[in-house]
Amino acid sequence: MTHSRKTKKDMLIRVVIFSLIILVLVGMVFFVCWLIGWCVMHLFHTQRNYGIWAGGAMVLFAVYIIIYGCTIGFGKLSVRRITFASAELPKEFDGYRIVHFSDAHLGTYGLSRRHLLARNVDSINALHPDLIVFTGDIQNLEPSEILPQMEILSRLKAKDGVFSCLGNHDYPIYVRDASPRQKAANLRETIGLQRQMGWTVLLNENVRITRDSGNSGGSAAEKPSIVVAGMENDGDGRRFPRMGDIAKTLRGVSDTDFVVMLQHDPTHWRDKILKESHVQLTLSGHTHASQFMLLGWSPVQYFYDDWAGVTNIGGRAINVSTGMGGFIPFRFGVPGEICLITLKSETK
Repeated sequence: MTHSRKTKKDMLIRVVIFSLIILVLVGMVFFVCWLIGWCVMHLFHTQRNYGIWAGGAMVLFAVYIIIYGCTIGFGKLSVRRITFASAELPKEFDGYRIVHFSDAHLGTYGLSRRHLLARNVDSINALHPDLIVFTGDIQNLEPSEILPQMEILSRLKAKDGVFSCLGNHDYPIYVRDASPRQKAANLRETIGLQRQMGWTVLLNENVRITRDSGNSGGSAAEKPSIVVAGMENDGDGRRFPRMGDIAKTLRGVSDTDFVVMLQHDPTHWRDKILKESHVQLTLSGHTHASQFMLLGWSPVQYFYDDWAGVTNIGGRAINVSTGMGGFIPFRFGVPGEICLITLKSETK
């Protein structure tokens, strides 16, 4: 059996497990409603167990969530607009537009949902960004998922290019029966395919984007600039790869530079980036907001301090994208997301 077939089999198993979990949860909800109804019936000596009706309604609502989430919900797309102001931002970058998207999980799009991916790319380009950044998880399991979508993703256009970092799914850790040689080859291919699309993959490194100040002459080092840094996935080292090296990532960056940091996992913004650097703006993904939100509540909030949107501490911020795709083709209350970030230069 080829690795591609094994990958599809592994994904099918995960979908089945997800479905079974949902069924178990629905059954538990129905049982709890029945039990409460039974207790009320015996306590007040009524003739009917209205918990059955309540449980039935809850089951129907759960079925609606599943059907909606796997059809209409997964196809929805939103644009979230953010303004980030900083005194460290050179005035030449005032109004600079960054489009941030994350967690494409291309294997979930396959061939049947390519039109959704094409629409997403068109939506990004329609925002006329100066810079496009992708913060990891381009695939579910292996780089073969990227190949059918390369033509679409190659259409992304921005004045200063497309930059990306790696997410936990971009490493070959989830293809369990692959040999070390095959895993290494998969990682090289995942990186190489992004570069073939014209993306700049940042592996614990940074690049400098410059602007002319209006003064004649001057070397590139003297021009107003911002730094785009990309740190490899810095997970917990158990479930998620720990490959990040912040010192290496910020090599050559001065304390006066304005830095946009790409880091897939938002956990280490508080643990590492805030403590060990002066980075002003960090862009992350990873959480997906569980791809489920009801009345502002999402189960992911019990696992992450920063799981969606912008958090600002002392003028330094993180934006956590809830992702564009997902390992499972399901979204309820959390549409696929594109973030448009406009930078503003404050007076010092």
